[in-house]
Amino acid sequence: MAGGRRKQRFSRIHAFSCGKASFKGDHSLIGGPGFSRVIYCNDPESFEAGVHNYDSNYVRTTKYTLATFFPKSLFEQFRRVANFYFLICAILSFTPLSPYTAVSNVVPLVVVIGATMGKELIEDWRRKRQDIEMNNRKVKVHSADGVFHHTKWMDLKVGDIVKVEKDEFFPADLILLSSSYEEAVCYVETMNLDGETNLKLKQALDATSNLHEDSSFRDFRTLIRCEDPNANLYSFIGNMELGEQQYPLSPQQLLLRDSKLRNTDYIYGVVIFTGHDTKVMQNSMAPPSKRSKIERRTDKIIYFLFFILVLMSFIGSIFFGIATREDLDNGRMKRWYLRPDNTTVYYDPKRAPAAAVLHFLTALMLYSYLIPISLYVSIEIVKVLQSIFINQDLNMYYEEADKPARARTSNLNEELGQVDTILSDKTGTLTCNSMEFIKCSVAGTSYGRGVTEVERAMAKRKGSPLPQEEIEEEAHVEEQTEQKPSIKGFNFVDERITNGHWVNEPRADVIHKFLRLLAICHTAIPEIDEESGRVTYEAESPDEAAFVIAARELGFEFYERTQTSISLHELDPVAGRTVKRNYQLLHIIEFSSSRKRMSVIVRNEEGKLLLLCKGADSVMFERLAKDGREFEEQTKEHINEYADAGLRTLVLAYRELDEEEYSEFNREFTEAKNSVSSDREEMIEEVAAKTERDLILLGATAVEDKLQNGVPECIDKLAQAGIKIWVLTGDKMETAINIGFACSLLRQGMKQVTISSETPENKALQKMEDKDAAAAASKASVLRQISEGKELLTASSESPEALALIIDGNSLAYALHDDVKDKFLELAVGCASVICCRSSPKQKALVTRLVKTKTGNTTLAIGDGANDVGMLQEADIGVGISGVEGMQAVMSSDFAIAQFRYLERLLLVHGHWCYRRISSMICYFFYKNIAFGFTLFFYEAYASFSGQPAYNDWFLSLYNVFFTSLPVIALGVFDQDVSARFCLKFPLLYQEGVQNVLFSWLRIFGWAFNGVLSATLIFFFSISAMEHQAFNKGGKVAGLEILGATMYTCVVWVVNCQMALSISYFTYIQHLFIWGGIVFWYIFLMAYGAIDPNISTTAYKVFIEACAPAASYWLITFFVLISSLLPYFTYSAIQMRFFPLYHQMIQWIRSDGQTEDPEYCHMVRQRSLRPTTVGYTARFSKRERR
Repeated sequence: MAGGRRKQRFSRIHAFSCGKASFKGDHSLIGGPGFSRVIYCNDPESFEAGVHNYDSNYVRTTKYTLATFFPKSLFEQFRRVANFYFLICAILSFTPLSPYTAVSNVVPLVVVIGATMGKELIEDWRRKRQDIEMNNRKVKVHSADGVFHHTKWMDLKVGDIVKVEKDEFFPADLILLSSSYEEAVCYVETMNLDGETNLKLKQALDATSNLHEDSSFRDFRTLIRCEDPNANLYSFIGNMELGEQQYPLSPQQLLLRDSKLRNTDYIYGVVIFTGHDTKVMQNSMAPPSKRSKIERRTDKIIYFLFFILVLMSFIGSIFFGIATREDLDNGRMKRWYLRPDNTTVYYDPKRAPAAAVLHFLTALMLYSYLIPISLYVSIEIVKVLQSIFINQDLNMYYEEADKPARARTSNLNEELGQVDTILSDKTGTLTCNSMEFIKCSVAGTSYGRGVTEVERAMAKRKGSPLPQEEIEEEAHVEEQTEQKPSIKGFNFVDERITNGHWVNEPRADVIHKFLRLLAICHTAIPEIDEESGRVTYEAESPDEAAFVIAARELGFEFYERTQTSISLHELDPVAGRTVKRNYQLLHIIEFSSSRKRMSVIVRNEEGKLLLLCKGADSVMFERLAKDGREFEEQTKEHINEYADAGLRTLVLAYRELDEEEYSEFNREFTEAKNSVSSDREEMIEEVAAKTERDLILLGATAVEDKLQNGVPECIDKLAQAGIKIWVLTGDKMETAINIGFACSLLRQGMKQVTISSETPENKALQKMEDKDAAAAASKASVLRQISEGKELLTASSESPEALALIIDGNSLAYALHDDVKDKFLELAVGCASVICCRSSPKQKALVTRLVKTKTGNTTLAIGDGANDVGMLQEADIGVGISGVEGMQAVMSSDFAIAQFRYLERLLLVHGHWCYRRISSMICYFFYKNIAFGFTLFFYEAYASFSGQPAYNDWFLSLYNVFFTSLPVIALGVFDQDVSARFCLKFPLLYQEGVQNVLFSWLRIFGWAFNGVLSATLIFFFSISAMEHQAFNKGGKVAGLEILGATMYTCVVWVVNCQMALSISYFTYIQHLFIWGGIVFWYIFLMAYGAIDPNISTTAYKVFIEACAPAASYWLITFFVLISSLLPYFTYSAIQMRFFPLYHQMIQWIRSDGQTEDPEYCHMVRQRSLRPTTVGYTARFSKRERR
C-alpha cells in the first residue's frame, strides 16, 4: 500500500476528529439500562468475563435444528387447513365411523407430508452448509505471551484480541486497537452491509495506536463498557478504561462483522459483539412472506370445496336420518338387509338423529377426495422445477460477469406473468453505474467529442439524425477509440488536449490548474501493480474514480498518497516533460449532502497555499469571487448542454490562501473538530464555508452513466405488453428526464405534468420563518399542481395523446400524505410514464406500497443498491440487479438478474409460461377431484346414503397420489401455449396474465362444471349399462366390486385423456405420464387383485376373472370416454373458431405458416387490449400518424 507507516498526524487532515472522540451526553448512559455490556479485553476466560455468559460467535441461519425439525415442520404442515382436515380424517379412520381402512388413508397423507418436509429439509441443509462454511473460517487470535494462532470464527469469545489481515472479513464486531499505519487508521469496505462500494475510513484511539507488534499484547489488559447489542449500524457508545484513564469510543472505532479490510496490511481489534449479538445479525430479518395472487385464490377454492363437501355430507345425513327413522314401521322392515330390528346405533331407527350425526362424520371422511391432498406438494414440486429452468436459461446468462439469472424463491413464479406496474431504480439498473469521463468545459471552451446515448435519442426525438458534423465527429471518435485500448472510466476524445496537446491551447494555464485540481481534490487511494507499474484507484464513488483516471490520462498521474502528502507525475508545460511534484496535504473538507462540495487545502513545492474545490453548480457559482467569474456564462451554458445530454456535472474552482488566513482557518477548524457540543458538524461546516469563498472558476466536468445494453428495446417490449413503467431515482430532474427520453419512456410531443418544489413560488415559501405555515403552503401548492394535472388528464382522455408525470422528492413527500395520496395515484395511474426524482429509499418503498395496495394490481420493483431494499421487499415481486453496488439488493430480492434487459425474457417468456402452467394445473386438479368426488356422491345417493364407498379403499387412496398426479406435474413444468420466440414477437400475449384470463372465476367454475358433468356421465352411463344386464356369459349381474372397478377405469381414462386434450405442447415425458398412468392402473389392478383377498378385499381377481373377459367392460369404458370428452371438445372447437383467445390466434398463424407474413402478424397485433403509449414503437407509430 502506497504510503507505508510514517510519523504523521492524519487527524489534522480529515474533518472528523480521528481517535479523539469526546465524552458527549450519551456517554453518561453507560452502566444504565441498555448500556450494561462489560468486556474484559485479552482476558475472556476470567471469572468476571464468564459471569456475563455472552453469546458464542456461532451463527445459525437455519430454520430448524435437529431437535426442532419434526415438531416445527409438522406444525408448519398442519397449519394448512387442507392438511389439518386430512389429519382429522386419518385419526377418525381408526374408528368404526370410517368408510375405509385406516392404512389406506394414512399412507397417502404420510407420503404428501413427508415429501413437503423432505423439501424443507433439503432447503435447510443448504443454509446449514453455508453456516458451516462461515463458522469454520479462520482468524488469528491472541492466545498467550504475544503469540497469535489461527482459530475458527465460531470459537471466538467476547474479549479476544484478533489480528485481521488485508482483504479478510471481520469475524465479529470489533473495536479497532491499532493498524499497520502509525496513526492506526484502516480502510473498510461495507458492501455486504449497505451495498456501498466506497471505502470507509476508521481510526483507533491514540491510547492504543502504538500496539503495532504481536508481542505488544503480551500484557495488554483493558476494560470496555458499552451499549448492549442493537441493530443500529451507524451509532455506538462506549468507553475504554486503560490504566486510570477513560477514553470515549464512537462508531469511528467500530468494525462490523462481514465488512472487509481493504488497503491496510493488518489491524488488531478486540471482540465486543459475537454471533447473533453482532449488528449485522441484529439487522438480519426474515424477508416478508409473499404469496402469489393465484395461491391466495387457490385457498379460496379450497374453502369453497370444503363448503360443498360439508353441504353434500349434510344433505346425505338428512336423507339417511329420514330413511333410518322409517326403516322400522309397525314391525315391518324397509331395508331388511340392514336388520334395523337388531342393529347398532349407526342404523338404529329409534336413534335416527344420532345415526344421522354419525353418518355426517362418515360422509365428511368419504367425500374427502373432493379436496386434492397432493395439490400443494405438486405445486411446490412444479415451482421448484420451473425455478431450475429459469436458473438454467442461457438467454439470461451474463457471460461478461459470469452471472446467471437466479430464482431466489419459487413461490412467485406465476406472479411474474401478471405484472401490471414495474417500479425501477435508475442508476445501476437502467444505467451501468459505471461513470465515464466524456466532456469538460475549461476556460469557457467545451472539450470532448463523444456522443452520448441521450444525445442520440435526442437527435431521433427531434425527428432528424445527428447533424453531419456530429456524425463525422462520432466516426472520428470511434476511429480513435479503436486505435487505443479502452480504459474503464475514460471515454474522452479530443485531440486538442489529449497527448499533451493542451499546452498549445490559448488558456493552457487554466487547463493546467484544472487538471491539477482533478488529480489532487479527492479521497481516492492509489494501488500500483508491481509487475506492470500501472496505477489503479480505490475511490469512494465511480464519479471520483473517473476524475482521477481522466487526470492520469491527460498527463497528471496521481500515484502516491500518504497521510500528509499527495504525489503526482505531471506534465510541466514549460519544460515539456513529465516531472514529479509533491503537494503537502493540510486538510480535506469532505463532501456531504448538505454542503454538496468537497475541498482540499494543499501547499505546493513553491510554498503557496491552495484551496481546491469541486461541487454542484447550485452551490459553487454563488461562491465565486467577482474577478473569478470570467468564464461563468459560457460554463453555465455548457453545463446546461451536458445536463441535456444526460451527463452528471461538477464545477471546479480554486483560490490561493495567505498564511495569516490559513492560520486563522486552522485554529477555528481545529476548535470546531474538537468541540463536544451537539452542533459540532454545523460548526465545522460554518468554518469551512468562511474559507470556501472568493473562488476562481476553472471549468466543469461531465461524466456519463451509460444506459445498459438493450434497455430501450426491453422497455419497448414491456410497454407493448401493456406493462406500466415507473422510474424512482435519487437523481435530479433534468438527468432523469433525459434518461427517460434515451430509453423512450418519454418522447417528443408527449405532454409532461411536472410537479416540482423548485418553482419561484415554492422557493419563496421555503424562506418563510414559520415552518408549519411554509409546509402547509407547499402542500397546497402540490395539491394545486395535482389538480391541474388531473384536468389535463381528463382533457387528454378524449384524444390519443399520452401524458407523462414527473415529480420531485420534496413534492412527493406531500403527495404521499394520507389526504393527498389517492389523488396523486389517480393522476399517476392515468399517465403513460411516471418519473419520481430525488426520491429517498423510504419514499421509494412508500410509492411501491401505494401502487400495490390501492390498485390491487401486481407490482414488480427492480433495483441494484441497498437504497432499493425497501422497495424490493414492499413490492409483490422484487428483482435485484447483481451489478456493482454490492449484493444487498440481490439478497433481499425474489429474483436476481445481471442486466435490466433480461427482465424482458423473465416476464414475457418465463412469466407467461409459469402463469399459464400453474393456472391450468390448478384448474385441472380441481376438475379431476370434482369428477372423482361426485361419482362417490352419486353412488351414495344410489345406495340410500349408507356410507358405502363405490371403490376399493386403495383405489380411493392412490387416485391423487399415483394415477392422476404425474401428468399434472408434467403439465406444470413443460406445457407451452406458444414458443419463446412468439412470446417475444407478440408481447401483448402477456396481458392474458395481467387480466387473469386463464384463472378467472368464470374459467375455474367452467372446469368445476366440466368435472360435475364428467362425473354425471361416468356414473349414470355405467349404472344404466350394468344395473340390470348380465355381465358375463354365465348371466351373472355385476356386483359392487365390478361396478367400482369399471367406474374407476372410466374415471382414469377420462381425466387423463382430458389432460391430453388440454395440453398445447407435447413432450415424450407427457406422453409417458399420461398413457403410462392409464397402463399403470391396469397393472396395479392385476397385481393388487392377485394379493390375498384379506388385503385386496373387493379387488381380488376382479380384473382377471370378471372385467377383462367381459366385452361390456371395454365397451362401457369406450363410450363413457367419448361421451365425457365430447362436451369439452365441442366447447373448445367453437371457442377456438369464433372467440379465440390471443394465444390461440398465435397458434392459428403458426399452424397456417403465416408467422412471417407481416400483414397477418400486424392484424393479430392490432387486436390490442390497450394502446401502447411508451417505447420507441409508440414513438414511431405516433410519427406515422402525423
